Amino acid sequence: MKLPRRLPWLLAISLLVIVADRVTKTWVTKHIAFGGVIPVIDHVLRITHWTNDGAAFSLFSDTASPNLVRWVLTCFASIAAMVVLGVMIRIGNRFTPTTIALALILAGALGNVYDRVRYGEVTDFIEVHIFRYHWPDFNVADSSIVSGACLLLLDSLRASKHEEQAAASATEDLT
Repeated sequence: MKLPRRLPWLLAISLLVIVADRVTKTWVTKHIAFGGVIPVIDHVLRITHWTNDGAAFSLFSDTASPNLVRWVLTCFASIAAMVVLGVMIRIGNRFTPTTIALALILAGALGNVYDRVRYGEVTDFIEVHIFRYHWPDFNVADSSIVSGACLLLLDSLRASKHEEQAAASATEDLT
């Protein structure tokens, strides 16, 4: 099967994010003791060293069957990554906000799947405080998934607006 011309570049974006995720997680595990903290911006941003054997926001981490949760999450993320890759292959012939978002989501999913398979848990190290709110610790892969999802959402809103304008234009042409 011949790959679309832009797909290799989109996969390169995914690979770059996966490498950044691995490098940062490896650095944190080697340089910060588990539970340790490096303040970056007082009361706003810290680099920490935690692990998460559950899903986002530590959901399911206190379960009686952590090994089951690990493999269910691994299977779910792997299937999601395969679906995203399939969509990228189908529509990856050009750069669009959607294809870039899919590249980011693919990278994030694979980055966290790697940790779950290899270590049984995901290393989280970015801690953010906004006013009195403490955001759960996260990592580069998580950021990539969220950024990709936000980009998809923004692109879908933009597409809806464009379709509405086209429909309005077509209606004006009929009158």
